Amino acid sequence: MGLGLLASIIVGGLAGWIASMIMKADTGLFLNIILGIVGAVVLNAILSLLGIYAANTWVPQLIVGIAGASLVIWVYRRLF
Repeated sequence: MGLGLLASIIVGGLAGWIASMIMKADTGLFLNIILGIVGAVVLNAILSLLGIYAANTWVPQLIVGIAGASLVIWVYRRLF
């Protein structure tokens, strides 16, 4: 059982906001949510390839979302 849609949006928004603060990116609320959710999906996929699975609860997914969103911001900056 996952977090659910509303919880994913909340955790994604929080993760994206924290990542944008860490990476000093000037993003708005909507982009923070997108960054957090996409970042969590990307990093969860990378971790699963390595045999590591984060629990489907708020704290582990928040940490994965922050790290993933930071990774997405970093890759974006390197490409553009």
